[in-house]
Amino acid sequence: MTQNAIELTDLCKVYAASRGAPEKPALKGIDLSVKAGSIFGLLGPNGAGKSTMINILAGLVRKTSGSVNIWGFDQDQNPRQSRAAIGVMPQELNVDPFFSPRNALEVQAGLYGVPKSQRKSDEILQLVGLQDKANAYARTLSGGMRRRLLLAKALVHSPQVLVLDEPTAGVDIELRQMLWENVRMLNRKRGTTIILTTHYLEEAEQMCDEIAIINQGQKIAQDSTANLLGQLDSKTMVVHPEDPINELPEHRDIEITQRTNGTLALSYHTRTTSAEHVLQIVRDAGIRIRDVKTEEADLEDVFLSLTSSNS
Repeated sequence: MTQNAIELTDLCKVYAASRGAPEKPALKGIDLSVKAGSIFGLLGPNGAGKSTMINILAGLVRKTSGSVNIWGFDQDQNPRQSRAAIGVMPQELNVDPFFSPRNALEVQAGLYGVPKSQRKSDEILQLVGLQDKANAYARTLSGGMRRRLLLAKALVHSPQVLVLDEPTAGVDIELRQMLWENVRMLNRKRGTTIILTTHYLEEAEQMCDEIAIINQGQKIAQDSTANLLGQLDSKTMVVHPEDPINELPEHRDIEITQRTNGTLALSYHTRTTSAEHVLQIVRDAGIRIRDVKTEEADLEDVFLSLTSSNS
């Protein structure tokens, strides 16, 4: 299949003024395409417009202007078909405390018009590791189990596109690994297109084929993961010295600071400076090294780099 799973053209959303507050533009002419069968990362800081975009895709928020096409269905012309093609796992743990996981899936399937003969509630519960909790009240589930239930509810109608909104925020390592294993399986075996929103650059780097970054309602970058991360050549080497340092070394191409715990932080550009050169500067200053590690640019650094280069 060669079509795009998602196509957004000049998508705008402006929230109306209320209670004396001025109108608020949330999305400002977003053009975005997501290839069918891919795992796509949608990144951005809080307030960037990610949730608004997801809610528009899910049919929960009405756009102000522009076009939304999901799996070949225009959202204005074919709203039911476009909504049926997408499943959303929300960030909020909004589960009915008095429903069992099996009942929750049955109700969700009914809302999507899935005939009883075609429902796969038990199969989905097994997929997300909740088969032994199928008849337990949702209020007795742990936070991690509730997050699994949200994923299960998003899958009841076998959507071609699955949106995961901050799925690993505040979860433990075991649940994170389970989620990613399931996501990869859905993508690999069923061809499900995955759209992942996250604050974690390393998570997007491991999972996604392509990444788009939005900030203040605008798309500031979209490229393959490899190409996008290749634009970021900032790295920090953290050196734990054997002895206290009285005087910091200096170098015109490297920013050198001392942190409150006594470690040295040496920030440099990997395209022009090698790690070996940084270490040599430390040795030439007579500093004995007890330990050393490197820190990659975080997502905030990505935003700053891209916004400053496009301003």
